[in-house]
Amino acid sequence: MDQKADPVHTSQQILDIAQRLVQTRGFNAFSYADIASELRVSKASLHYHFASKAELGIKLIERYEAGMAQALDEIEASGGGAAAKLRRYVDIYSNVLAEERMCLCGMLAAEFETLPKAMQTALDSFFALNERWLATILEDGRAGGALQFKGTASEAAEYVIGSLEGSMMMARSHGGTARFDAASRRLLAEFGI
Repeated sequence: MDQKADPVHTSQQILDIAQRLVQTRGFNAFSYADIASELRVSKASLHYHFASKAELGIKLIERYEAGMAQALDEIEASGGGAAAKLRRYVDIYSNVLAEERMCLCGMLAAEFETLPKAMQTALDSFFALNERWLATILEDGRAGGALQFKGTASEAAEYVIGSLEGSMMMARSHGGTARFDAASRRLLAEFGI
């Protein structure tokens, strides 16, 4: 009996391959031909699932944001104070780097000006989610005496994300995680952890 490929499974495979390519090469450094070759399908079949590369990019960001939202919910559910939550947030980035990848949205941010407007908007949503969550954790930590920082919690949240994204890039350019590990320890120390 001839069985057709499951469209949902194929879409997930396409997204998985595209995510790996963005996290290791960047969005502008791969094409549908790269994905089609790896999946051993035609480029036309990729267009069936994602009509354009921009549509694929938006779905990638949305999926990555959903994964991050789930990770943040898990940090919340695991309990502990603000310092422990901030440490676990840093671990998310560390774990991505340990897989020899970069944050998907960090890679896309480096290419921001070349991305379609809809992808830029989706990217802004990802970072806004992180900044809101971090600002709440940081403010709670400062109010409870567990964290210390100057300025607003929103400014501190932007600083955390920028530091982690930049540290990932520097670590990648030097091979390995040593630079990221040192930078993240210093970052946490700045908050009194």
